[in-house]
Amino acid sequence: MPKLQQSVYILFFLFLSFAGLYFGDEFLIPVALAAVFSMLFIRFCNWMESKGLKRGLASFICIVVFLISVLAIILLMSWQLSSLSENMDEMKNRLIELLNNTREWLSRTIGISFRQQEKIINQQSPSGASTAGSIAMGFASGTFGLLVNSLLVMVYMYLFLFYRSHIKNFILKLANGGDKNLADEIVHKSGKVAQKYLSGLGAMILVLWIMYGIGFSLVGVENAIFFAVLCGILEIVPFVGNLIGTSLTILSVVAQGGDAKMIVWVLVTYFVVQFIQTYILEPLVVGEQVSINSLFTIMSIVVGEMVWGVAGMILAIPLLGIVKIICDNVPDLQPYGFLIGPAVKKEKRRSLIYRFKRKTAVEVSNKEY
Repeated sequence: MPKLQQSVYILFFLFLSFAGLYFGDEFLIPVALAAVFSMLFIRFCNWMESKGLKRGLASFICIVVFLISVLAIILLMSWQLSSLSENMDEMKNRLIELLNNTREWLSRTIGISFRQQEKIINQQSPSGASTAGSIAMGFASGTFGLLVNSLLVMVYMYLFLFYRSHIKNFILKLANGGDKNLADEIVHKSGKVAQKYLSGLGAMILVLWIMYGIGFSLVGVENAIFFAVLCGILEIVPFVGNLIGTSLTILSVVAQGGDAKMIVWVLVTYFVVQFIQTYILEPLVVGEQVSINSLFTIMSIVVGEMVWGVAGMILAIPLLGIVKIICDNVPDLQPYGFLIGPAVKKEKRRSLIYRFKRKTAVEVSNKEY
């Protein structure tokens, strides 16, 4: 009975937590993004401070490096997007032709006439004036909100880096007696898992840019660099991002007049890159920093999107990894950490790198005897 009561309390706590996250999204999303991104620069900040720089200056340099990296990606995407816009009229005509062919197929095969199709479309879309006005207002408010939140993230990142020791001491003061060592270990591991996961993810995205860029260029996709960068960036969201990126690439190939052979080669490129990513890059670059099974990975992404939208999908994996560390180090929560974690050592079971090392070690051992 006490165990059941404890489980009910934990579920009730989770329900209240998700409700608070949902209703406090405008305040919490910039704070959470800044907290996770600042963990990525802790080691770099410590290195600069060891060279004699003041903490304030070192924190400011970290923010400048982060800002330059983001701006470089935006400029690269804008440059490719400008060249893509030159072919926009041709792509638009081909999409209209494809849409007309689809409407003819629906009319001929299923029996939905052109008049019925237009009626359905008109029922689904509001008046043109209201649509244009709502789109303009939504774009303006969205752009302003994005700029404000981006500025807040930069400010919060700087303050998190500057006051990181003060925040850590606050967490340790919350613990009593012997729990301080446990709290210190949890704080250390939490920062480490977020830092290693994000740095490994960044390195993997860079390699994906190169592989997708080479693959799409060999296939003959126009603006291959743009779609390579897009597919790599969308990899931030596991499972969902790579499918969206590849789908957009295929849609662009169709709009550019590509034949079925080119589409097949785009899919081949996707599967080859995914094979290399799953069996080589993830075990080698990302590794076991976030040991979460696939079920809770997908569930966390879905819940993150429901609570915080795109930001929730990006933050879902590192935040769940931190939750797992807390569960693993708190005796009463260890069953939940076991539930979130993998049933077997996933990376060691599937990694080609691990199999190669193991085979090499066995051969060397046999030679010694």
